[in-house]
Amino acid sequence: MGVRGPIPNREEDLARPRERKGGDVQEVTKGTALPTKVPHADSDWHPIARKLWDAVKVSGQTTYYQQSDWAYLYSLCDDLSHYKKSFKRSSQMAQVIYAALGNLLVTEGDRRRARIELSEPEPEVKPASVTAIEDYKRSLGIA
Repeated sequence: MGVRGPIPNREEDLARPRERKGGDVQEVTKGTALPTKVPHADSDWHPIARKLWDAVKVSGQTTYYQQSDWAYLYSLCDDLSHYKKSFKRSSQMAQVIYAALGNLLVTEGDRRRARIELSEPEPEVKPASVTAIEDYKRSLGIA
């Protein structure tokens, strides 16, 4: 099972950032993970399982998914589809499926418990001096 307990606060809401408390943040450089091929969703899946699959495919945490993670998610979506199509639904089965999805850090709460926060990248801003130099070069016909 994944990490349990209350959902930690966001990094920005802490009085002292976690980095100063010992640092759990590990940098991952782009391209260090093995390339993965995302399987196609099963066309027979329940619409909710398909919606979950499509949403996870475009989520930020999938940057770190390996082939085994995609296979695991595929299996869970298949199980979820079977569960949603079933007339006799077991609450225990739902609990198992949702706990397993938590292992893949599907929800924000699961990611925060694992001390992973996804954020939008900061837009690159050109310094005014660079823009001025580029404009000057353009006016001279150099650029």
